[in-house]
Amino acid sequence: MSAPLPRKDLRSRLVVAVAALLVSAVAAAADPATSTLDLARYRGKVVVVDFWASWCKPCRQSIPWLNGLRSRYGAQGLVIVGVNVDAERGDADRFRREVPIEFEVLYDPQGTLARQFDLQGMPSTLVFDRDGKLVHTLLGFREARREEHEIEIRNLLNRKIS
Repeated sequence: MSAPLPRKDLRSRLVVAVAALLVSAVAAAADPATSTLDLARYRGKVVVVDFWASWCKPCRQSIPWLNGLRSRYGAQGLVIVGVNVDAERGDADRFRREVPIEFEVLYDPQGTLARQFDLQGMPSTLVFDRDGKLVHTLLGFREARREEHEIEIRNLLNRKIS
């Protein structure tokens, strides 16, 4: 039978164990890999949900545009949420170092959200009005249509909740 630990050692081990649990809990909360898309939490806002992947060349153009939209219209009620569909988180992290993202990003490595919205390609951008109704679906990204899409978003921002 081993001798009981001195009180100081027991306290140290307890502090280390509690710290490890706290770090684990904070990491789990901060890592949205298991998060779900809860559109209800954005009620009253215009929400753009953009599905992207590290291998998607048009995503390298669409994300800076989305950053700009968020910057210009966030105060008016625009929320942008990115959903990464890469199977490997490291691929998404490398992409984000090359193409900074200035909005919330969820990770969907199993493709659960992508299947829920029956995506047909990347990027796929879904636009929801202030009532939470899906009003636009954009497949791909075309530089020539940026202004048209931005006008649609401004129009939605100018509408009140019904």
